[in-house]
Amino acid sequence: MFKKRTMGAIAGAVAAALILAGCANDGGGSGSDEGGGGDKPYIALVSKGFQHQFWQAVKTGAEQAAEEFDVEITFEGPDTEADVDQQIQMLQTALDKNPAAIGFAALDSQAAGPLLQQAKDAGIPVIAFDSGVESDIPLTTAATDNTAAAAEAAKQMAEAVGHEGKVALVVHDQTSVTGQERRDGFVDYMEENEPNIEIVDVQYGGGDQAKSADLAKAIISANPDLKGIYGSNEGSAIGVVQAVKELGIDPTQLVVVGFDSGKAQMDAIRDGLMIGAITQNPVGIGYETVKAAVEALDGKDLPKTIDTGYYWYDASNIDDEEIQAVLYE
Repeated sequence: MFKKRTMGAIAGAVAAALILAGCANDGGGSGSDEGGGGDKPYIALVSKGFQHQFWQAVKTGAEQAAEEFDVEITFEGPDTEADVDQQIQMLQTALDKNPAAIGFAALDSQAAGPLLQQAKDAGIPVIAFDSGVESDIPLTTAATDNTAAAAEAAKQMAEAVGHEGKVALVVHDQTSVTGQERRDGFVDYMEENEPNIEIVDVQYGGGDQAKSADLAKAIISANPDLKGIYGSNEGSAIGVVQAVKELGIDPTQLVVVGFDSGKAQMDAIRDGLMIGAITQNPVGIGYETVKAAVEALDGKDLPKTIDTGYYWYDASNIDDEEIQAVLYE
């Protein structure tokens, strides 16, 4: 069985999956695209990064919407999800091009505040995506319900560890709304529903695979009776899997639960190194962000949030058509 929460935006995801491989090859470094000089309305999207396949899938969805609604977009992100300063510079550069609208996935809401105010003062609609922004300036947020999705990950881990024992978290950051929600959703579920499960540590690896692996090793060393680790995004989860492999731990003795997709996580699930993960609908996130920007330019009212859905996937359903449509590798 799998948990499903979807609200539109999946249309086109299957087709998108077929072209992701080609799309993924054009991303790297800062992922900067030039644009803003054509006759079409120009929408600038600044994401959290470019190093994970997730962002390539978001970009694919944004490009689909740009073609459908006849607008021009650029899509860029910093080298890593720890590069707040680089992302802020990208947002400034985007503003300097005087776009019709901006899509923004904040690494640090407070750091971005002054530039978001600048956009508002200039009459530029802001659409938040993936990660909400702690501000009333964005007109809407197109994102996964990260709190509910993290609670589902906690529920799956609790069942896998027999509802007792010590578990830990390796989270991608504590400054973005996404990082906070994926942490708090997991922790709150355990505290409210699993009295015999103890969370012994929460560490932050910046979404970096190598750093997350080192953190996971340290957690395991300090807690030899640990029964599970949750990685809150692609880099975090892959890092945890790498730590388990390098330490030669029997995967049946240490439950690993992830978030996001990517080939490495999918392989880990098929190989039994990870019991399962939450997948978002990244194509839908990109699509709905551009669609919302177009609707804002048309003067339409937007909902406070656009829930783009999530799924739990594991070895039992990873090859199902419905799951394959929202996996990104």
